[in-house]
Amino acid sequence: MGITHVQLFSVPVSDQEKAKDFYVDTVGFDLLADQPGVHGRWLQVAPKGADTSLVLVDWFPTMPPGSLRGLLLRTDDVDADCARLQERGVDVDGPKNTPWGRQAMFSDPDGNVIGLNQPSA
Repeated sequence: MGITHVQLFSVPVSDQEKAKDFYVDTVGFDLLADQPGVHGRWLQVAPKGADTSLVLVDWFPTMPPGSLRGLLLRTDDVDADCARLQERGVDVDGPKNTPWGRQAMFSDPDGNVIGLNQPSA
């Protein structure tokens, strides 16, 4: 097998422009692509320097907006990231200590649940 990493992950959204504003302006991701695609607008974002990116999709009928659970983003400073998100109007649950590190949860405008995790030292 020549698989080396996860390339991208689809996030179901109802309004791609609103989602782009949230992930780029609020969360601070880089905009990697915004162009016509095979099924609709290809809108790709990612944390700076990340190998894996997110595609904000509104064209998968089997992926209703807000249905995403379990997306976990790694951070080096969960407390600072939570404070920044809260300053930008995002409701954040946590951070809390867990056996695997400090973790917090927040939702995007569609209700997709995203976790932040700062691994234990």
